[in-house]
Amino acid sequence: MQKNRIELAGYLAAKPTLRFLGSGTKVANARLGETYHFAGHDGKPQSHTNWHSLVFYNEVADVAMTYEQGENIHIEGSLQQRKFTPADGVTRTAHEVHVKACHVIAAALLDRETPAPSTVSTEPEVSHRDGSWPV
Repeated sequence: MQKNRIELAGYLAAKPTLRFLGSGTKVANARLGETYHFAGHDGKPQSHTNWHSLVFYNEVADVAMTYEQGENIHIEGSLQQRKFTPADGVTRTAHEVHVKACHVIAAALLDRETPAPSTVSTEPEVSHRDGSWPV
């Protein structure tokens, strides 16, 4: 049995871009960065970021277009590779994650606006997906 499945969680480098194939298929593309931290040989903290090219098709592309730069997302999909030859004539191989399912873990930090509290409350404040606050 063979299985090609990948799960990733990370931050979007930019808002996804949308395009259409000649067949009319909707495609969104984005880059996802996932960073891990570790202690170096000298004991000092270090980090490394892996970058992944994401490809969203059809309805999943519609979902991807609601995402913003910096959002922490979780994706499930499969790892694909394709060969292509650009104008310089050198054949290259692209490795891409074809996303089958995705959701936001946390909104972008840039989008989180904290209103000045008018009263002191022990209730946690919850923001809506569109950045508005409950009344």
